[in-house]
Amino acid sequence: MAFFDCHFFSEALALQVSAHVLIPQPLASAPQTTGRKKHPVLFLLHGLSDDHTMWTRRTNIERYAAERNLAVVMPAVGRSFYQDMASGARYWTFVSEELPAIMRRFFPFSEKRADNFAAGLSMGGYGALRLALANPDRFAAAASFSGALDYVRRLRDSGKPRSRIHQAEWNAVAGPGADAAGTDSDLFHLAKMIAKRRAPKPALWLSCGTEDDIIGDTRAFHAHLDALGWRHHSEESTGAHDWAYWDAQIKRAVAWLPLKK
Repeated sequence: MAFFDCHFFSEALALQVSAHVLIPQPLASAPQTTGRKKHPVLFLLHGLSDDHTMWTRRTNIERYAAERNLAVVMPAVGRSFYQDMASGARYWTFVSEELPAIMRRFFPFSEKRADNFAAGLSMGGYGALRLALANPDRFAAAASFSGALDYVRRLRDSGKPRSRIHQAEWNAVAGPGADAAGTDSDLFHLAKMIAKRRAPKPALWLSCGTEDDIIGDTRAFHAHLDALGWRHHSEESTGAHDWAYWDAQIKRAVAWLPLKK
């Protein structure tokens, strides 16, 4: 695998941004071809208190991706919660539109739905599912580990801090008193809309450790998908909100992805 530390200008954010990229490396001895092979790609998203470097620093994602000949893009989005922020930058536009387009200009990444996937932890679990549910024609699968899947609907309800994000900070993301229920920021609403479609739905992986204080989000979304008749992978196992759990989960989820052989 080749590793790239990318720094480039984002028009959506109007600032310089960073991303780590892993991509299968061709053998120097391999015969040259007239066209470049287009690689399947996983957009791997970080959590609220992390940045784009954490997946490569705390897990063996490079080895797991190499075993499946899979490219990986890990962007930095700060504490944006993958939103076009009310008092900040348009991180949702960046991650969902600009980032995939510019990565395909830099690298030989496939544009086919069957070759595009998303995954993430905590805040990134929310972002990964939103990518797939808001763009079911572009993503074949998405995985959430310890996902903060219901934050956009319940953080508005109290002026007190909720877990790892404060109400004042959430106001900057969504706007004071904002109600995201029923909008395209609401995973429950997106899933309900997609369940009505005849078109193929993204494959979904949900997992959370039983010692994690936000396990209720995963349980609620799992029950919601069940009520919609949406077949998906969901599991609970011993683990906390930590990297030991997420390393084990990303290994299993990469093996689960519906990649072409």
